Amino acid sequence: MSRSDSGAVNGGISFWYADDGLPAVREPLAGDASADVVIVGGGYTGLWTAYYLKKAVPFLRITVLEQRFCGYGASGRNGGWLYNGVAGRDRYAKLHGHEAAVRLQRAMNDTVAEVVRVAGEAGFDAGIHQGGVLEVARTPAQWARLKAFHEHELSYGEKDRELYGARETAERIRVADAVGSTWTPHGARVHPVKLVKALAAAVEALGVTIHELTPVTEIRPKHAVTPYGTVRAPYVLRCTEGFTAGLKGQRRTWLPMNSSMIATEPLTEEQWASVGWEGRETLGDMAHAYMYAQRTADGRIALGGRGVPYRFGSRTDNDGRTRPETVEALREVLVAFFPSLAGVRVEHAWSGVLGVPRDWCATVTLDRSTGLGWAGGYVGSGVATANLAARTLRDLVQQDSGQGGRTDLTELPWAGHKVRKWEPEPLRWLGVHGLYAAYRAADRRERDTNSAESSRLARVADRVAGRH
Repeated sequence: MSRSDSGAVNGGISFWYADDGLPAVREPLAGDASADVVIVGGGYTGLWTAYYLKKAVPFLRITVLEQRFCGYGASGRNGGWLYNGVAGRDRYAKLHGHEAAVRLQRAMNDTVAEVVRVAGEAGFDAGIHQGGVLEVARTPAQWARLKAFHEHELSYGEKDRELYGARETAERIRVADAVGSTWTPHGARVHPVKLVKALAAAVEALGVTIHELTPVTEIRPKHAVTPYGTVRAPYVLRCTEGFTAGLKGQRRTWLPMNSSMIATEPLTEEQWASVGWEGRETLGDMAHAYMYAQRTADGRIALGGRGVPYRFGSRTDNDGRTRPETVEALREVLVAFFPSLAGVRVEHAWSGVLGVPRDWCATVTLDRSTGLGWAGGYVGSGVATANLAARTLRDLVQQDSGQGGRTDLTELPWAGHKVRKWEPEPLRWLGVHGLYAAYRAADRRERDTNSAESSRLARVADRVAGRH
C-alpha cells in the first residue's frame, strides 16, 4: 500500500477494506484431512456454496480452503453492484432457445431479491440499498445502443424496466450530457467487504471449516492439494474465479481480466445536491469501455473501469496496486460525468481481477464421473451471479449424491456448459490489449463524430473477442 502524488491510498487490497478493516486471519490447514465436500476459494461463490449446502444437509462435513483470507479477491474489491446481469445469456439463447435464456434471466432477477432476503434475515450489515440500476447514454451512438439494449431486456421478460429521456434521467442523477437512460429495479448497492465478512462468519457458525493462508496448488478427483497437506473429499468444487489460472493445468481456462476503481472523499451536502442521486441507484453507461459506480453508504462515489486490462502470463495480483495513469483516467471519467465535482479528492485507488471464459459465458458444472465441480467466469457480474451459481452447485451435489433430483436451477442453460481454452501467450496478451485499445478508440470516435451509429471498430472487436 502506498500513496500517490495526490495523497490517495493506492492498493492495500481495496477501499472497502480500508473502510471496514482487514479481517483476523483464520488458521491454515494443519495437515492431511478429509471432508464430504471441499471448496477451493473463499469468495462469494465458495462461501455461498458452503452456506446453502450446509443449510440443506447439516451433517455434511464441508471444508473451505482460501489462499489468503476470505474476500481477498474480487469479492472484496468489486464495485458493489448486486444486479441481475449474467454473462452469456444471448449465447445461451442461441444454443438452447430463447425460453431457456428467459428462465436464466428470471433466476437472476430472483437472485437479487434472494441476497437481499438472506442478508436481512441473517442480520448482515452490508450497506445494502435496493435502488435499482441506472445506465446512461451520453452520445447519439450510446443512445441508439441504449434503446436497443432496453428493448432487448424487455424481450427477456423484464417488464418492470423503464426508459427515460434527458429530463427524467436528470431527475434521478444529474450526469453531464446524458441524453437518456434505462432503469431496472433488479439491483442494489452493497458494501462488498461487509457482505463477504458477514457471510464467512455465518458459514463458520453453521459448522463449516474454513482454512485461510492455504493456497491450493492442484485440484484432481477427490483431492485438493496444498503445501500443508491434502484434503480428500468425494466432491471438490473450484470457486476461484480470476485466480483460476494459478492452479495446475488451468492457466488458459479463464483469463484474469483487470478492473480498477477509485473512491472519493465523502461529499458535502452541497455537492450531493449538485449531483442528485437520491435514489442511490448503481450507475453505469453505454460506452464500449464502460464505467460503473455507486453512492456509498458513507457518502462517497466509488467508480470503476478498465485500466491495464490484462497482465502477461495471466499474472493476477499485487494487493490492488494501480498505475497512476489509470487513477487519473478514472478521475477524468468522474469529472466528465459530474463537472461540479472537479475539486473533489480521490482518497483511494485499487484493482482486482475477474474471470473471463473464451466465449464470455458464466458457467456452473459438476462432473458426475469425477466429483469435480466449478462455477465462475462471471465477467464482472459476480456479486449476484455467485449466489445463483452456489445454489445450483448445491442442487447438483445433492442430485449426484442421491439426496435430491433435478431442480429448476440444475436445468438452467448455463449448467454443464463447456468452453474452449484461451490462446497461449503472447496471443492472449496481444489480443486483449488490442481489444481494449479498439474499444477506447471506438468511444473516442463516437464522441468526436456525434454519429448515432456505433463505431465499426467496436463491432469488429466484439466479433474477435467472441462476445457475439
